[in-house]
Amino acid sequence: MSKITLKDGTEIYYKDWGTGQPIVFHHGWPLSGDDWDAQMMFFLQQGFRVIAHDRRGHGRSSQTADGHDMETYAADVAELTEALDLKNAIHIGHSTGGGEVIRYVAKYGKDRVAKAVLISAVTPIMAQTESNPDGIPMSIFDEIREGTATSRPQYFQDFTLPFYGFNREGAKVSQGIRDNWWRQGMMGGIKAHYDCIKAFSETDFTEDLKSVDIPVLVLHGEDDQIVPFELTGVKAAKLLKNGKLITYPGFPHGMPTTEAATINKDLLAFIQS
Repeated sequence: MSKITLKDGTEIYYKDWGTGQPIVFHHGWPLSGDDWDAQMMFFLQQGFRVIAHDRRGHGRSSQTADGHDMETYAADVAELTEALDLKNAIHIGHSTGGGEVIRYVAKYGKDRVAKAVLISAVTPIMAQTESNPDGIPMSIFDEIREGTATSRPQYFQDFTLPFYGFNREGAKVSQGIRDNWWRQGMMGGIKAHYDCIKAFSETDFTEDLKSVDIPVLVLHGEDDQIVPFELTGVKAAKLLKNGKLITYPGFPHGMPTTEAATINKDLLAFIQS
């Protein structure tokens, strides 16, 4: 297994396959680099070098007690990209990983990143605040905290239904996809998952989005029940200097898995443009 040891002693697990222009994939809460299987296979076959890491506290990385905030996540990515000497890279983030991508690009990626993609991302901010009055009420995130802290195995089972839109009438439910989400989630540490809820809901990425000059593609499903597209994707695209927004009617939050053929085609077109 490939791991790097960060300056603070945390071990970060990663997969690094192929040669060519590097694409770095950043997973969502509470998952791991395995959530990018459909993209890793596709882009490896297209001749790219593909890298996916498990965020600290998640998957096969160290289950640290602290550091579960966007500043640390971005710094961890900076150490990984430096260790692997990644240049001219494309960084693609899903959900929480989208926040990680834009914070990394804004703070550390100046000479290393060519393009970025935010998929179903939590940017610019999810939580309801004075400056974001139409955001999601804190009570919703408190419910996620409660479920994660007290009944994580069952809560994670239930969470897969809205995540993939499997609760919609006529949805074709894949038990394998549900089981794989649960498997990834239960590999991670409960403390990391609990703390990350604050990181993905309350971090304000407005200034990060405004400061980034490189091309950024924003992809969002219009039936995203986890991260509503009008609160996030639409607003994020407007803040970017060089952003492009694509929304998909009926697509769920977990669309990189359930709608991989469409997402991969649009990602490839953006990367090659």
